[in-house]
Amino acid sequence: MNAELSLAHAAGARRWVGLAAWVGLCVAIGIVIGLFFQPGAWFAALEKPAFNPPAWLFAPVWTLLYIAMGVAAWRIWCLPVSPQRKSALRQFGVQLAFNAAWSPTFFGAQSLGGGLAVIVLLLFAIAATIQRFHTLDKFAAWLLAPYLAWVSFATLLNVALLAMNGKF
Repeated sequence: MNAELSLAHAAGARRWVGLAAWVGLCVAIGIVIGLFFQPGAWFAALEKPAFNPPAWLFAPVWTLLYIAMGVAAWRIWCLPVSPQRKSALRQFGVQLAFNAAWSPTFFGAQSLGGGLAVIVLLLFAIAATIQRFHTLDKFAAWLLAPYLAWVSFATLLNVALLAMNGKF
């Protein structure tokens, strides 16, 4: 009986450590990107559309989205090992890589056109991730819906910035 309780306790602890790791990974990526690739004077000088959100809004929105992304990935990670689970987590990694690539492209390289190319790829990668998550855990897929909505809005904003400023 003691051995069974120890195993159950270890499994429960592993789940909580996993949750912290997945959320921590996603939030850490956001923090690192935010620290190294800030908008700066270049972005401030761009003409912006009327629907451009205030600068203070981005950090809290992205923080919530990164937390939701981490929880979604964790829910998939907690499932029994299978080829579908592996594929879903690999796809999550792909979208996370595109997510991490956008700020260095847009802000770092100061490329509106490059940023648009990356964010369109990110949109497709998020949609593919949601599709794969949905087959395994519908709630995990729904956790990514606000992320898809925000990145869709950010894509529209990127297009508007490109159209208004004509800088590739």
